[in-house]
Amino acid sequence: MTSLQDLARSLLSAHAVRERASAIYALAQRNELVHFTLDETKIASCAAFVLDVMRQNYPTLDIPYHARWRHFAAGGLDRWGSLERQVAWGDRARRARAAFDLAIVSVLLDAGAGPAWHYHDANTGQSFGRSEGLAVASFDMFAAGTFSAANDPLRADATALMDMTEETIAAGFQVSDANPLLGLAGRTALIRRLGETVAASPAVFAQHDVPRPGGLFDVIVAEAGGKTIRAEAILDALLTHLAPIWPGRLSLGGIGLGDTWRYERLHRDDATSGLVPFHKLSQWLAYSLIEPLLEAGLSVSGVDALTGLAEYRNGGLMIDSGIIVPRDPAMLNQPHEPASAFVVEWRALTVALLDRLAAEIRKTLALSAETLPLAKILEGGTWAAGRVIARTKRPDGGPPFAIVSDGTVF
Repeated sequence: MTSLQDLARSLLSAHAVRERASAIYALAQRNELVHFTLDETKIASCAAFVLDVMRQNYPTLDIPYHARWRHFAAGGLDRWGSLERQVAWGDRARRARAAFDLAIVSVLLDAGAGPAWHYHDANTGQSFGRSEGLAVASFDMFAAGTFSAANDPLRADATALMDMTEETIAAGFQVSDANPLLGLAGRTALIRRLGETVAASPAVFAQHDVPRPGGLFDVIVAEAGGKTIRAEAILDALLTHLAPIWPGRLSLGGIGLGDTWRYERLHRDDATSGLVPFHKLSQWLAYSLIEPLLEAGLSVSGVDALTGLAEYRNGGLMIDSGIIVPRDPAMLNQPHEPASAFVVEWRALTVALLDRLAAEIRKTLALSAETLPLAKILEGGTWAAGRVIARTKRPDGGPPFAIVSDGTVF
């Protein structure tokens, strides 16, 4: 008999995300969802629109991976490149730990900002909202040593993260009554839990230094046992070693399930029945750790084993293009909790549809999943296309409906 712990661990994977999303997609094909129907006739036109956006953004289709590093270059300024070239790292592992520190902290601060918030970048004189603004703000905090407890500013230390306050986050993100940021308390609590989790596991996070998130670099490299690292192994490490950072949600056999939610229409014959994982922030982080590993001289394989990200840009594209159709359009005019069946259905359909869009795009271009992985289609196309179509649908360019955010899901 499979133990509850083994069943829980089975949900902590990209495979589980894809399998459960596909099962909900099958329910939609049978018209058995509570809140949405599917119009699969719109998939081809949506794929053509995404491909057009890809060609506009990357005319040669030389597309980088979907990763936090793209946002650090907002406004055309290569912030990380400029910063890391100023440091005599000594070896590539030290640089990689710093890059891991930056990516981990920045991604965990990347939950939806809301339409009213913006960050003024003193370096370019520009103002950035949403993901770019959050990236630039967190980058500036990192460069200033906000997350460091040492003389070396370019790091994140467990002790500094544990002591993080809302006031410090608010100051770094230029929050005010006139510039409100959604989920400030949730973000701060998440960063503090990150510090606590790192400090509590020195065998993982302090193999070559004091406890720091960047210590995960050494764990991933050691577990790979060679020069090639599977993308799924990156996600496995994140879901295993950072599991305690997520706020109390669902658990099974004493193991927290992170970004996993209940959906009663999804039936299984074991204790995982009705459970739907997404692991959005963890997968976003896994994508974002690929480049530091490559820059450290390692290879990463199987990137396409990770799934599309179930968030408002990709999911907004699916609604705005008419593929996902709400049974009651009025539901788009009210906010929804992440645990609601409305949001779970929408996120699951988004994950499944991203695979279908990717297949259509590859077919048009006569390319394989190896030459054009989903991570590049997300970056070049779906995420950007979601933003483009949102601007044509709504004045603020926001998502088609509001999600009640605590700063730890989207």
